[in-house]
Amino acid sequence: MAEKSKKKDILRQPMPEQEPDVRRRNFDEVPVGYTPETAMLEAQRCIQCKKPSCVEGCPVSVDIPGFIKLIKDGDFTGAIRNLWSRNALPAVCGRVCPQEIQCEGVCILAKKGDPVAIGNLERFAADYERAHGTGELPPRQKPTGKKVAVVGSGPSGLTVAGDLIVKGHDVTILEAFHKPGGVLVYGIPEFRLPKEIVAQEVNFLERLGARVECNAVVGRTVSLDELFEEGHDAIYIGVGAGLPRFMNIPGENLIGILSANEYLTRANLMKAYKFPEYDTPIPKGKDVVVLGAGNVAMDSARTAMRLGADRVRVVYRRSREEMPARAAEIHHAEEEGIEMFLLTNPVEYLGNEKGRLTGMKCLKMELGEPDESGRRRPVPIEGSEFDMDCDLVIVAVGSGANPLLTQSTDDMQLNNWGYIEADPETGKTTKKGVWAGGDIVTGAATVILAMGAGRKAADSIHDYLMWGW
Repeated sequence: MAEKSKKKDILRQPMPEQEPDVRRRNFDEVPVGYTPETAMLEAQRCIQCKKPSCVEGCPVSVDIPGFIKLIKDGDFTGAIRNLWSRNALPAVCGRVCPQEIQCEGVCILAKKGDPVAIGNLERFAADYERAHGTGELPPRQKPTGKKVAVVGSGPSGLTVAGDLIVKGHDVTILEAFHKPGGVLVYGIPEFRLPKEIVAQEVNFLERLGARVECNAVVGRTVSLDELFEEGHDAIYIGVGAGLPRFMNIPGENLIGILSANEYLTRANLMKAYKFPEYDTPIPKGKDVVVLGAGNVAMDSARTAMRLGADRVRVVYRRSREEMPARAAEIHHAEEEGIEMFLLTNPVEYLGNEKGRLTGMKCLKMELGEPDESGRRRPVPIEGSEFDMDCDLVIVAVGSGANPLLTQSTDDMQLNNWGYIEADPETGKTTKKGVWAGGDIVTGAATVILAMGAGRKAADSIHDYLMWGW
């Protein structure tokens, strides 16, 4: 009892961060990480539950009490080995997972105070290994002679590759872009997830034996059937949901309106923020509006501020309670001077005689009954029209299924929205030897949920390769 009482006296250790006035104009990572001493102190707060609900809250079932105890004992190498046994991307997950609604959200300490900072500790273990580790790899089972093609190198594809390579299979990752990482490199900004970290996580898989082929647009340069003809025994599809979605309102073709997909891809993957080192064109508005309120909207707004905007506003048709972005991302955005215009909906874009955006016509909204998403439906307030000046609009209202591969595969069933039909427990599609997971199955979701789908699919693929369909 004395030990538990002592743990209760330790407050949750805050993560040091750059000051808002400094970081709003640079692309360096915002949180700067725990020291070993701080990590060990935070790890002491874990009471090592006999039935840890945090593990149940993790989509990839990380042994959370186990790796935290190893950190508490100062065995940082043991901690990362423990993490790797269930998670191929701990440095990524420690930074971008919504821990507050998953592992930390069900931590027993959260009932009367602050949960254990599981995400911060996961990040610490991965970062410590990267800086001080021996480079030792986890053991691989003996080769099976089976070949697997993984289409897409986002979080679900990388998870499948990591799981299958250690089981002894030959794995090739096919990536359409010129760099691997999927949404981790084209969608999430440098200040939230440094690209060097993604590259090192991919390199970890390459050192394990996975091959990565970039500029490989499956569905155009090669079909699924041709991959089977080339000798692959199974295929996993994790191509994401990167089709931009717009609002279809008047004036949408004005110069100065673009999708968040394009904006963030130019800024992140194509390094537009590093001008003139990288000469990637990107519009730099002074009065910027971002439509939407998810994590992509926050990433877009914070990127616009860092690219020199004088004013950035997030316009969302519901209230703060319905905003889908992580609370931490909204908090960081507001600290950096980004304004939230809530219960507001654009109905028309306004432009000048040169076809350039000058503003938006908007309506004020009020909330009615919940819709199919469970959020209260926004209803226009009659007579509430007003104009909002802006010179750049970034549309971040969701994305659709990437059609490049699916349109070229007739014998794989899709749903009404163009996403692949796959068994939620195994990832099996209707095409023999083909599995799918992540956003191309569920629609846009989180990194860790995509990884969870990859974990289930990898287990199913392994069973198929060893014992048949």
